[in-house]
Amino acid sequence: MKKLLFISSLFIIVISPFLGEITLNLNELFDPSTITYKVFWELRVSRVFLALLVGGVLALSGLIFQIIFKNALITPYTLGIASGTTLFTAISIVFIPSIILPVSSSFGSLITIIILYYISKRINNNSIAVSTNSILLIGIALSYFYSSALMLVFYLSDLEQNYSIVRFTLGSLDTVGFSSSFWVLIASLIMYFTIYVNRANIKLLLISNDTAFLKGLNVHKLNLTLLVVISLCVGICISFVGPIGFIGLVVPHIIKLIYKQSADKLIFPVFFYGGVFLVVSDLIARNLNTASTLPIGVVTAFIGAPFFVYLLIKRNKKANEGN
Repeated sequence: MKKLLFISSLFIIVISPFLGEITLNLNELFDPSTITYKVFWELRVSRVFLALLVGGVLALSGLIFQIIFKNALITPYTLGIASGTTLFTAISIVFIPSIILPVSSSFGSLITIIILYYISKRINNNSIAVSTNSILLIGIALSYFYSSALMLVFYLSDLEQNYSIVRFTLGSLDTVGFSSSFWVLIASLIMYFTIYVNRANIKLLLISNDTAFLKGLNVHKLNLTLLVVISLCVGICISFVGPIGFIGLVVPHIIKLIYKQSADKLIFPVFFYGGVFLVVSDLIARNLNTASTLPIGVVTAFIGAPFFVYLLIKRNKKANEGN
Protein backbone atom coordinates (compact mmCIF):
# COMPACT_ATOMS: atom_id res chain seq x y z
CA MET A 1 0.00 0.00 0.00
CA LYS A 2 2.85 2.39 0.84
CA LYS A 3 4.53 1.85 -2.53
CA LEU A 4 1.25 2.29 -4.39
CA LEU A 5 0.53 5.49 -2.48
CA PHE A 6 4.02 6.83 -3.20
CA ILE A 7 3.85 6.02 -6.92
CA SER A 8 0.35 7.51 -7.16
CA SER A 9 1.59 10.67 -5.42
CA LEU A 10 4.51 11.04 -7.83
CA PHE A 11 2.10 10.59 -10.74
CA ILE A 12 -0.16 13.34 -9.37
CA ILE A 13 2.81 15.70 -8.97
CA VAL A 14 4.00 15.05 -12.53
CA ILE A 15 0.56 15.29 -14.16
CA SER A 16 -0.68 18.29 -12.16
CA PRO A 17 1.04 21.03 -14.26
CA PHE A 18 -0.59 19.64 -17.40
CA LEU A 19 -4.12 20.04 -16.04
CA GLY A 20 -6.01 23.32 -16.07
CA GLU A 21 -8.44 25.53 -17.96
CA ILE A 22 -5.97 26.23 -20.78
CA THR A 23 -5.16 23.25 -22.98
CA LEU A 24 -1.42 22.94 -23.57
CA ASN A 25 0.27 22.16 -26.85
CA LEU A 26 2.92 19.62 -25.82
CA ASN A 27 5.04 20.47 -28.85
CA GLU A 28 5.54 24.00 -27.51
CA LEU A 29 6.57 23.12 -23.95
CA PHE A 30 10.22 24.00 -24.54
CA ASP A 31 9.71 26.99 -26.84
CA PRO A 32 10.16 30.17 -24.72
CA SER A 33 8.33 32.30 -27.29
CA THR A 34 4.99 30.45 -26.89
CA ILE A 35 2.08 30.90 -24.49
CA THR A 36 2.23 27.21 -23.64
CA TYR A 37 5.79 27.59 -22.36
CA LYS A 38 4.88 30.54 -20.12
CA VAL A 39 1.71 28.93 -18.76
CA PHE A 40 3.42 25.62 -18.07
CA TRP A 41 6.75 26.76 -16.58
CA GLU A 42 6.02 30.18 -15.08
CA LEU A 43 2.50 29.50 -13.78
CA ARG A 44 1.74 25.81 -13.31
CA VAL A 45 5.11 24.21 -12.50
CA SER A 46 6.02 27.02 -10.11
CA ARG A 47 2.56 26.70 -8.53
CA VAL A 48 2.94 22.95 -7.99
CA PHE A 49 6.45 23.44 -6.55
CA LEU A 50 5.15 26.11 -4.16
CA ALA A 51 2.27 23.84 -3.10
CA LEU A 52 4.67 20.97 -2.37
CA LEU A 53 6.84 23.13 -0.14
CA VAL A 54 4.05 24.94 1.72
CA GLY A 55 2.04 21.77 2.25
CA GLY A 56 5.13 20.00 3.57
CA VAL A 57 5.94 22.81 6.02
CA LEU A 58 2.37 23.03 7.35
CA ALA A 59 2.02 19.25 7.74
CA LEU A 60 5.39 18.77 9.45
CA SER A 61 4.79 21.74 11.75
CA GLY A 62 1.52 20.14 12.83
CA LEU A 63 3.28 16.86 13.64
CA ILE A 64 5.96 18.54 15.79
CA PHE A 65 3.47 20.79 17.58
CA GLN A 66 1.39 17.74 18.49
CA ILE A 67 4.50 16.09 19.95
CA ILE A 68 5.58 19.16 21.92
CA PHE A 69 2.14 19.97 23.35
CA LYS A 70 1.06 16.30 23.68
CA ASN A 71 -2.24 17.09 21.98
CA ALA A 72 -3.47 15.48 18.75
CA LEU A 73 -5.56 18.54 17.86
CA ILE A 74 -2.75 21.09 17.94
CA THR A 75 -1.68 22.71 14.65
CA PRO A 76 -0.41 26.17 13.64
CA TYR A 77 -4.00 26.89 12.61
CA THR A 78 -5.73 25.82 15.84
CA LEU A 79 -3.04 27.48 17.99
CA GLY A 80 -3.81 30.87 16.45
CA ILE A 81 -0.46 31.21 14.69
CA ALA A 82 -2.16 31.57 11.32
CA SER A 83 -4.46 34.23 12.78
CA GLY A 84 -1.52 36.11 14.28
CA THR A 85 0.32 35.97 10.98
CA THR A 86 -2.77 37.25 9.15
CA LEU A 87 -3.24 40.13 11.57
CA PHE A 88 0.34 41.35 11.36
CA THR A 89 0.28 40.99 7.58
CA ALA A 90 -2.88 43.11 7.45
CA ILE A 91 -1.25 45.72 9.73
CA SER A 92 1.73 45.79 7.38
CA ILE A 93 -0.52 46.24 4.32
CA VAL A 94 -2.45 49.13 5.87
CA PHE A 95 0.02 50.97 8.10
CA ILE A 96 3.56 49.92 7.12
CA PRO A 97 3.50 48.99 3.41
CA SER A 98 7.28 49.51 3.19
CA ILE A 99 7.88 46.40 5.32
CA ILE A 100 8.29 43.16 3.37
CA LEU A 101 5.34 40.87 4.10
CA PRO A 102 7.44 37.81 5.13
CA VAL A 103 8.99 39.96 7.88
CA SER A 104 5.66 41.07 9.36
CA SER A 105 4.14 37.60 8.94
CA SER A 106 7.06 35.88 10.67
CA PHE A 107 6.92 38.42 13.48
CA GLY A 108 3.22 37.70 14.00
CA SER A 109 3.74 33.94 14.14
CA LEU A 110 6.75 34.29 16.47
CA ILE A 111 4.92 36.58 18.90
CA THR A 112 1.97 34.18 19.00
CA ILE A 113 4.00 31.05 19.74
CA ILE A 114 6.03 32.79 22.45
CA ILE A 115 2.80 33.95 24.14
CA LEU A 116 1.35 30.43 23.91
CA TYR A 117 4.47 28.74 25.22
CA TYR A 118 5.00 30.97 28.23
CA ILE A 119 1.33 31.09 29.21
CA SER A 120 1.20 27.30 29.08
CA LYS A 121 4.32 27.14 31.28
CA ARG A 122 2.84 29.55 33.82
CA ILE A 123 -0.38 27.55 33.95
CA ASN A 124 1.66 24.43 34.55
CA ASN A 125 3.77 26.16 37.24
CA ASN A 126 6.95 26.16 35.10
CA SER A 127 7.27 22.36 35.22
CA ILE A 128 8.95 20.36 32.49
CA ALA A 129 5.68 19.43 30.81
CA VAL A 130 3.80 21.89 28.70
CA SER A 131 0.13 22.19 29.67
CA THR A 132 -2.04 20.14 27.32
CA ASN A 133 -5.45 20.82 28.86
CA SER A 134 -5.51 24.54 28.32
CA ILE A 135 -3.15 25.27 25.40
CA LEU A 136 -5.87 24.70 22.80
CA LEU A 137 -8.22 27.07 24.64
CA ILE A 138 -5.47 29.70 24.83
CA GLY A 139 -4.95 29.35 21.08
CA ILE A 140 -8.68 29.76 20.44
CA ALA A 141 -8.79 32.82 22.70
CA LEU A 142 -5.85 34.36 20.84
CA SER A 143 -7.55 33.60 17.52
CA TYR A 144 -10.67 35.48 18.66
CA PHE A 145 -8.54 38.41 19.80
CA TYR A 146 -6.67 38.50 16.50
CA SER A 147 -9.94 38.28 14.56
CA SER A 148 -11.33 41.25 16.47
CA ALA A 149 -8.14 43.23 15.85
CA LEU A 150 -8.32 42.27 12.16
CA MET A 151 -11.85 43.69 11.95
CA LEU A 152 -10.48 46.96 13.33
CA VAL A 153 -7.76 46.98 10.67
CA PHE A 154 -10.44 46.36 8.04
CA TYR A 155 -12.37 49.36 9.35
CA LEU A 156 -9.30 51.60 9.08
CA SER A 157 -8.26 50.43 5.60
CA ASP A 158 -9.27 51.82 2.22
CA LEU A 159 -10.96 49.79 -0.54
CA GLU A 160 -7.74 48.62 -2.20
CA GLN A 161 -6.14 47.61 1.09
CA ASN A 162 -9.37 45.88 2.11
CA TYR A 163 -9.33 43.81 -1.07
CA SER A 164 -5.68 42.85 -0.54
CA ILE A 165 -6.40 41.66 2.99
CA VAL A 166 -9.44 39.63 1.93
CA ARG A 167 -7.52 37.94 -0.87
CA PHE A 168 -4.73 37.12 1.56
CA THR A 169 -7.05 35.63 4.20
CA LEU A 170 -8.69 33.29 1.67
CA GLY A 171 -5.35 31.70 0.76
CA SER A 172 -3.97 31.41 -2.76
CA LEU A 173 -1.16 29.65 -4.58
CA ASP A 174 -1.16 32.16 -7.44
CA THR A 175 2.45 32.79 -8.35
CA VAL A 176 4.48 33.77 -11.39
CA GLY A 177 7.94 32.24 -11.64
CA PHE A 178 9.98 30.81 -8.79
CA SER A 179 10.83 33.94 -6.77
CA SER A 180 8.27 33.15 -4.05
CA SER A 181 9.21 29.48 -4.08
CA PHE A 182 12.87 30.32 -3.49
CA TRP A 183 12.20 31.91 -0.08
CA VAL A 184 9.74 29.17 0.85
CA LEU A 185 12.36 26.60 -0.17
CA ILE A 186 14.93 28.21 2.14
CA ALA A 187 12.40 28.25 5.01
CA SER A 188 11.38 24.62 4.43
CA LEU A 189 15.01 23.44 4.30
CA ILE A 190 15.86 25.24 7.55
CA MET A 191 12.80 23.81 9.27
CA TYR A 192 13.31 20.27 7.94
CA PHE A 193 17.03 20.27 8.85
CA THR A 194 16.31 21.55 12.39
CA ILE A 195 13.73 18.82 12.97
CA TYR A 196 15.83 16.09 11.37
CA VAL A 197 18.98 16.76 13.43
CA ASN A 198 16.83 16.72 16.58
CA ARG A 199 14.96 13.52 15.70
CA ALA A 200 16.62 11.52 18.52
CA ASN A 201 15.56 14.16 21.05
CA ILE A 202 12.07 14.28 19.55
CA LYS A 203 11.88 10.52 20.09
CA LEU A 204 12.53 11.11 23.80
CA LEU A 205 9.74 13.70 23.88
CA LEU A 206 7.39 11.07 22.47
CA ILE A 207 7.94 8.96 25.58
CA SER A 208 7.49 11.80 28.05
CA ASN A 209 9.07 15.11 28.97
CA ASP A 210 10.14 13.69 32.34
CA THR A 211 11.96 10.78 30.68
CA ALA A 212 13.67 13.17 28.29
CA PHE A 213 14.75 15.33 31.25
CA LEU A 214 16.15 12.32 33.11
CA LYS A 215 18.12 11.39 29.98
CA GLY A 216 19.87 14.77 30.24
CA LEU A 217 17.82 16.62 27.63
CA ASN A 218 17.09 20.30 28.18
CA VAL A 219 13.39 20.03 27.37
CA HIS A 220 12.60 23.75 27.63
CA LYS A 221 15.46 24.68 25.30
CA LEU A 222 14.54 22.03 22.72
CA ASN A 223 10.84 22.95 22.77
CA LEU A 224 11.56 26.65 22.46
CA THR A 225 14.08 26.10 19.64
CA LEU A 226 11.64 23.96 17.66
CA LEU A 227 8.73 26.31 18.28
CA VAL A 228 10.66 29.43 17.24
CA VAL A 229 12.17 27.89 14.10
CA ILE A 230 8.91 26.27 13.01
CA SER A 231 6.85 29.39 13.71
CA LEU A 232 9.20 31.61 11.70
CA CYS A 233 9.18 29.18 8.77
CA VAL A 234 5.39 28.84 8.89
CA GLY A 235 5.10 32.62 8.99
CA ILE A 236 7.27 32.95 5.87
CA CYS A 237 5.17 30.38 4.02
CA ILE A 238 1.88 31.99 5.03
CA SER A 239 3.15 35.41 3.93
CA PHE A 240 3.27 34.11 0.33
CA VAL A 241 0.13 31.97 0.19
CA GLY A 242 -2.11 33.18 3.01
CA PRO A 243 -3.47 31.11 5.92
CA ILE A 244 -4.25 27.57 4.70
CA GLY A 245 -5.82 25.52 7.44
CA PHE A 246 -6.13 21.88 8.50
CA ILE A 247 -3.12 20.45 6.61
CA GLY A 248 -1.17 20.15 9.86
CA LEU A 249 -4.12 18.31 11.39
CA VAL A 250 -5.21 15.94 8.62
CA VAL A 251 -1.92 14.78 7.08
CA PRO A 252 0.01 13.67 10.23
CA HIS A 253 -2.91 11.56 11.43
CA ILE A 254 -3.43 9.90 8.05
CA ILE A 255 0.29 9.12 7.72
CA LYS A 256 0.35 7.63 11.23
CA LEU A 257 -2.53 5.33 10.27
CA ILE A 258 -0.79 4.22 7.05
CA TYR A 259 2.80 3.82 8.29
CA LYS A 260 2.09 2.75 11.90
CA GLN A 261 5.53 3.96 13.03
CA SER A 262 6.88 6.25 15.70
CA ALA A 263 6.42 9.93 14.82
CA ASP A 264 10.18 10.55 14.75
CA LYS A 265 10.38 8.19 11.74
CA LEU A 266 7.62 10.00 9.88
CA ILE A 267 9.44 13.29 9.25
CA PHE A 268 9.88 12.79 5.51
CA PRO A 269 6.54 11.00 4.84
CA VAL A 270 4.58 13.75 6.62
CA PHE A 271 6.49 16.48 4.75
CA PHE A 272 6.11 14.76 1.38
CA TYR A 273 2.44 13.84 1.67
CA GLY A 274 1.63 17.24 3.15
CA GLY A 275 2.90 18.70 -0.11
CA VAL A 276 0.95 16.16 -2.15
CA PHE A 277 -2.22 16.95 -0.18
CA LEU A 278 -1.93 20.64 -1.04
CA VAL A 279 -1.14 19.85 -4.69
CA VAL A 280 -4.32 17.75 -4.90
CA SER A 281 -6.36 20.44 -3.14
CA ASP A 282 -5.03 23.05 -5.55
CA LEU A 283 -5.76 20.76 -8.49
CA ILE A 284 -9.39 20.59 -7.34
CA ALA A 285 -9.56 24.35 -6.73
CA ARG A 286 -8.39 25.35 -10.20
CA ASN A 287 -10.31 22.75 -12.21
CA LEU A 288 -13.90 23.34 -11.04
CA ASN A 289 -14.88 25.42 -14.09
CA THR A 290 -15.82 28.38 -11.89
CA ALA A 291 -15.58 32.04 -12.94
CA SER A 292 -12.36 32.33 -10.93
CA THR A 293 -10.06 29.93 -9.10
CA LEU A 294 -11.56 28.76 -5.82
CA PRO A 295 -9.42 29.88 -2.85
CA ILE A 296 -7.26 26.98 -1.75
CA GLY A 297 -8.18 27.54 1.90
CA VAL A 298 -11.80 26.73 1.08
CA VAL A 299 -10.87 23.31 -0.31
CA THR A 300 -8.63 22.35 2.62
CA ALA A 301 -11.31 23.52 5.07
CA PHE A 302 -13.96 21.35 3.38
CA ILE A 303 -11.69 18.35 3.82
CA GLY A 304 -10.17 19.25 7.18
CA ALA A 305 -13.18 20.49 9.18
CA PRO A 306 -15.09 17.16 9.14
CA PHE A 307 -11.83 15.38 9.99
CA PHE A 308 -11.33 17.73 12.95
CA VAL A 309 -14.84 16.88 14.24
CA TYR A 310 -14.08 13.18 13.77
CA LEU A 311 -10.92 13.48 15.88
CA LEU A 312 -12.84 15.30 18.62
CA ILE A 313 -15.50 12.56 18.74
CA LYS A 314 -12.83 9.84 18.73
CA ARG A 315 -10.92 11.58 21.51
CA ASN A 316 -14.04 11.92 23.68
CA LYS A 317 -14.85 8.23 23.18
CA LYS A 318 -11.37 7.25 24.36
CA ALA A 319 -11.71 9.55 27.39
CA ASN A 320 -15.08 8.01 28.29
CA GLU A 321 -13.72 4.48 27.88
CA GLY A 322 -10.81 5.37 30.14
CA ASN A 323 -13.23 6.53 32.84
